[in-house]
Formats: sequence, C-alpha cells, structure tokens
Amino acid sequence: MSDPKGFLRYRRATPPYRPAPERVFDHRDVVLETAFSPEQTREQATRCMGCGVPFCHDGCPLGNLIPDFNAAVYREDWALAYQLLAHTNNFPEFTGRICPAPCEHACVLGINQDAVAIEHVEKTIVETAFARGWVQARPPAQRSGRKVAVIGSGPAGMAAAAELNARGHAVTVFEKDSRPGGLLRYGIPDFKLEKWVIDRRIEVLEAEGIAFRCGVEVGVDLSVEALERDFDAVLLCVGAARPRSLNIPNHELPGVHFAMDYLSQNNRRVAGEPFVTAGISASGRHVVVIGGGDTGSDCVGTANRQGARSVTQLQYRPRPSDTRSDSDPWPLMPMTLSTSSSHEEGCERAWEVQTKAFVAGPDGRVKGLLVAELIWEKDPATGRFGFQEQPGSEREIACDLALVAIGYRGVAQAPLWAQLGLDLNADGLLAAEGYRTSRGHIFAAGDARRGQSLVVWAIAEGRQAAEAVHVYLRAV
Repeated sequence: MSDPKGFLRYRRATPPYRPAPERVFDHRDVVLETAFSPEQTREQATRCMGCGVPFCHDGCPLGNLIPDFNAAVYREDWALAYQLLAHTNNFPEFTGRICPAPCEHACVLGINQDAVAIEHVEKTIVETAFARGWVQARPPAQRSGRKVAVIGSGPAGMAAAAELNARGHAVTVFEKDSRPGGLLRYGIPDFKLEKWVIDRRIEVLEAEGIAFRCGVEVGVDLSVEALERDFDAVLLCVGAARPRSLNIPNHELPGVHFAMDYLSQNNRRVAGEPFVTAGISASGRHVVVIGGGDTGSDCVGTANRQGARSVTQLQYRPRPSDTRSDSDPWPLMPMTLSTSSSHEEGCERAWEVQTKAFVAGPDGRVKGLLVAELIWEKDPATGRFGFQEQPGSEREIACDLALVAIGYRGVAQAPLWAQLGLDLNADGLLAAEGYRTSRGHIFAAGDARRGQSLVVWAIAEGRQAAEAVHVYLRAV
C-alpha cells in the first residue's frame, strides 16, 4: 500500500485550469498540466489508504485496480502502474480526461475528506507511459481465421475492436463519419479532449492490425448482404444519438437547434472539416442552453469561445445541494451541484424554470423564450416530487440562439435496423440479452444497448461484448 499516513499529510490537489480570459479564445485543453509536478502527483497517490474493501473498484465500471496503481505511483514504479491500469482500461487517456470519476465518489476517504484524485493519477500514468514509449502496438501472435465487423468507432466500438483483435480475430471497424472516434471526436469539445489524443490511439490500433473504414454507412454504402457474407459476426456500437425534442410552441423556428448538432459542427470547424448544414454560430447572440447536464455545459463553453453576447443555462429541476443528502449517501454517485470550467468562464444559471414557448422576431428567427418559475413539492402520500407553475412568474428572456440539451431517445433512425431484421425496444434501443440480439451472430454494445451513458461505461460494454462475441465464435 501507499504511505499509511498519506491522507493525513496531504490535501487533495489537482492541476489548475488555464486562466478563463485566456482559454476562451482558443479550443485547447483547459487544464494547465505543466503547473503540476510528478512529485505532486505522487503525493496525491499517497493519499490512497489501500482500503481493506476498496469501494472505488465498485464505483468504476471497468473495475480499475485503483489502490494497486496508486501504490505503484507512490513507489515511483510507473511501469507497473501502467501495467495495472492497462489491464482493465483500454483507453485511460480518454477516461483520465473526460470521466466524471464515479470511482472518486465511491472513495472511502470521501466519507469525511476530499476523495483521492484518482482521475488525475490515471491520466498521469498513461501519459507517462506514452512519453516513455511503453504504449506500443502488440499484434496477436496468431490469427483465428474469423472476421468481425464492428459498426461504430466510438469508445465502445474501439474497445471491442481492441479486445477482439487481441484474441486473434480480424476486425474491421466501419464508421459513417470521415474520421474515427464517434462521440469522442464529434461530440466532446476540444477544450476537454483534444483530438490528437484520439489520433494517437488510432495509430496504435491500426498498427495492431485493426482496419478502420471511414465514410461508410452500413446499410447505405455497404449492403447488409455483403456485411453478412464477409464477416462471421457483427457488433453494433452505433451510440444513442437520437435527441429528445422540446415540444413547445415555435420549437421549429430558425435559431433553435439540438445541442449535439451544434457541438459536432463546431468540432468539425475546429478540425477544418466541412459540414453539410448551414453554420450555427453563437457570435454576438443571446444564447440559451436548455438542459443542465454535461452536454449543456459543453454548449456553454463552446458559445463562450464563439463570442456569445450572453449565455444562460436553464434547468427545470431544483438547484442541487452543495453536499450529499440522505437520498444519495456515500458511496452512491452524489446528486450535488456541479460547476464546470465552462460555467466559470461566464454563464447565468437558473433552476426551477419551465420553458413555455419560443418567440419569433420580425425576421422569422427566434428572438426570445417564454419561461415561468416552478414550485416543486413532495406528495406526502407517495413521497414523489411534482411541480406547478408559480402564478405571475411568466416572463420573456432574450434568446436568438437556443440549444436543446435535454437527453436522448435511443439510436438514430437508420435503414440498417430493418435490413438486419432488428427491432428497437420501448426505449428506442437495440434489444440485446448478454450483448446478443435476436439474430445470433449480431451483437450490440455501448449506448446503443444501455442508453446514453458515460464514456467509461461504453468502454466497459465494449470489452464485455467482445468477450461475448469471442465465446460465440469459438462455439460455431
């Protein structure tokens, strides 16, 4: 274990953000890594208590060996730390940057202190491994003679491809976009995940023998007949990017957009890639982001970088508390207030607000949003919370660009589902028991199977689905 008194010697610390007045003028990583030394990282790993029952294992969907790699960092055995981390996590360079760290919320030290900075330690381990040349392509020694098609190159698809390839199967990843990465590339802003991080990993995967065929939409550019003829198994990792609509009057006005359309377009703009639809820009506009989650926060940061005149983020639920409540005790994920780097750059946040209607301007574009305050009350009989509109609270706020970030309704509509003979379930997702669909050789994983979730869950799903496909291929 680490120093048994480390958690008493050191307080939690992580690298600072770059100054907000500086970072809002570029799309580079907001974190100032150079301001944090390796010795400071070692001190943070030293805070790990090596618990007899490490709840962080349960908090992490991947089951990362957290106390073990913290102990290795404490001993400055970075090679062992990387070996332990890579054993459970294919892409710690992704999770070390963009994971909300459920492991930290389950950290035993978090009962009465700030949790161990697990995410930062994880990122430092993998970046040290890349810098020292330990992350190298390792093609399988033997090939099985079986071919697997993975549809979708997001974190689930990439993880599955890596695991299947390591087992000797020939893997081809099909991606409808022009470059691989899925949500990592086109959904997450560069200021949270610079895209060279993805490209670096793709180079390793290709060197290991995985083929990426981009710009190919299966069911349109490649027939299902060809897919089933050429591959022994198919794994669908297509995400769940069908957005939930805000069905209020005038929701189809010009200037009202889904958040992911806005984010993906800006990512393409930053990368110098073309985009088909008309440009969406926050420059000089009063931006209203509807939805209080991470996607909404990403919209806030992007709008600030585009030079928005003002940015407001609305949430219909009550403001979360600053500390845990009885309803979300440790080690559960706490429903506490989250303030992101984007919020710190400038944003007015409002809770308990009901959106009622968009208001059109003289030019036919949206110019305002009609809202009202809400009152939330608990039903004493059922214990459930409900809301009602506060009388006389209706007002109009300036809004000439609205970004709707209220969640997702399942996989995107595509001709592929009918062609494969697959039905969507009541949640709009691919039904797959044990990752296997109703058609024996077709599997599903990631958001397409479990619904919109975290990148770390997508990686875990990809790994587990790869095992299911491998078992199937060995049996047929």
